[in-house]
Amino acid sequence: MPRHGILPSDDGSQLRPFAKPALPFDSRTRALTRAAIAILVLLLAAWVARDFLVALTWAVVIAITAWPIYARFQSLVFGGRSPVWAPLLFTLMTGLVLLVPIVLAVHQIAQGSDAFARSLNQLQEGGLPVPAWLAELPIAGKYLDLWWRANLSNPEVLVEWLRGVNTENITAWTGTLGGALLHRLFLFLITLVALFLVLRDGAWLADHALATVGRLLGDPGERLMSKIADAIRATVNGTIAAAILKGAIIGIGYVLSGVPHPLLFTVLTMTLAMVPLGAWLVLAAAALILPVHDGSWLMAAGLFSFGAATLLIGENVIQPALIGGAARLPFLLVLIGILGGMQSFGLLGLFLGPVIMAALLTIWREWIEVESGSET
Repeated sequence: MPRHGILPSDDGSQLRPFAKPALPFDSRTRALTRAAIAILVLLLAAWVARDFLVALTWAVVIAITAWPIYARFQSLVFGGRSPVWAPLLFTLMTGLVLLVPIVLAVHQIAQGSDAFARSLNQLQEGGLPVPAWLAELPIAGKYLDLWWRANLSNPEVLVEWLRGVNTENITAWTGTLGGALLHRLFLFLITLVALFLVLRDGAWLADHALATVGRLLGDPGERLMSKIADAIRATVNGTIAAAILKGAIIGIGYVLSGVPHPLLFTVLTMTLAMVPLGAWLVLAAAALILPVHDGSWLMAAGLFSFGAATLLIGENVIQPALIGGAARLPFLLVLIGILGGMQSFGLLGLFLGPVIMAALLTIWREWIEVESGSET
């Protein structure tokens, strides 16, 4: 079939159409060529934006999770007539919600800095006192007691040890940590900007995404997108609910065992419970600090045992049950999705893992329905 183009006329004053032959490709070859070009462009775009894919994915996950709440919020802001103010205000409030635990933790740390300085002064003046039960340990109790008195209880040895610390390594580590924090802050800002755009154009993006998937896969594709959205909401809500529950229960243990600044440790436990091994580090720090602040090692061991049992039950029973119940996923698939997702994708895999399992289960069910329909 001829194609038409434009050429100037003989006198150069007008343009006249001209016919050009089409490339000798059949329709199937053209479709494959267009698909190959589209895939190539998509891969190039992903390679260009590779450093920001995590931030963009977080924005999409937050937008899908909070969309029901945002829809109600949008109807309350200027009656839903403003296309900018509603997503802007909601994005700012989301950023504040994400930053409040960090700000609260920094505030608590600042309040506890005086107590930490006093503890350091006590260590420099009198050393670390020997626990009463250390000498009563079988076999090695006396040797450990003598070593503790000669090293940890001797302030001169502690001062010499502190002087021997390589300050250059500490400075380099601090600089690396500061650079990493600035990079994370920049990615957080990118996430907020992307979240604003996704919320502003959410309806348009959803319609075009459904149209694209429907054109590629038909009705099963639309059902797959719906299942993925449900799995994202269930995973985020279940993870947050489980983190708050685990942090609250362990926080009771902090208060009863006499951990200094229990609110700080409770907030840190809730916040870092969504990070792999994060809550475990906070629990271990609280258990180690407890004996230093006039607590017993037995109480510290009891606190760590109680917190460890809570974290194990929460991570392996409560959290998968919450996610699986809302996403209608079997318990085993949710557990594999959470653990395997974190191992493969880090913190983002905590949410992507169950979503991938939900997509797999949806495709499998669609395949069974197609096979059973063809047999009948």
